[in-house]
Amino acid sequence: MATRKITIDVVSDVVCPWCFLGRKRLEAALAMVPDVEAEVRWRPFQLDPTLPPQGKDRQTYMRDKFGTGGKIDDIHKQLTQLGEENGIVFDFDAIARAPNTLDAHRVIHWAAQAAPDTQDRMVGMLFSLYFEQGQDIGDHEVLVDAAASVGMDAEVVARLLQSEADKATIREEIDTASRIGVRGVPCFIIDQKYAVMGAQTADVLADAIRQTAEGFEPGISEDR
Repeated sequence: MATRKITIDVVSDVVCPWCFLGRKRLEAALAMVPDVEAEVRWRPFQLDPTLPPQGKDRQTYMRDKFGTGGKIDDIHKQLTQLGEENGIVFDFDAIARAPNTLDAHRVIHWAAQAAPDTQDRMVGMLFSLYFEQGQDIGDHEVLVDAAASVGMDAEVVARLLQSEADKATIREEIDTASRIGVRGVPCFIIDQKYAVMGAQTADVLADAIRQTAEGFEPGISEDR
């Protein structure tokens, strides 16, 4: 069977644990459809663009957002279990900062210009640094080191981060996502035709990819 080519635009924020799960499940889904060649492109979204550039203490931030009851613990427990099922070792206790992700999205944007797979590896690196290692992915030194680890020019990235380069571009992309109806992440836009909302299972994603590649409209649940 001839290989069919499609694009998958993933609207995501690198401080969204569901997006980390979504990336792992997308990897599994693509392995289930070897006759489909997918170009995965990561698109920016900010769960909280109001965070200051230096971020906030995460414990305080989460308490302000979810309250002081057991809701946070319940969410973390659920995500930890789902992470184990998908090859992710969430370490929420290690996360000290709730970062503003604008600069992280700029680095992801630049990674797409480096090499075909560099952007995806950069996204995976940032997810792991934040959720598994507790590093502050709003910190420029962390971002530069991450960029270097995936083969980007560290000096260029460091210089660009000190400038306003592509901040307007990232904000415009986020505004565009909102205009087309993206209200939560992850959102998988397949071949610029169909949207799969939420961290769906690999089976659901694979079916959507397969049906889109074959020219059918997939029926997709919006539940996580």
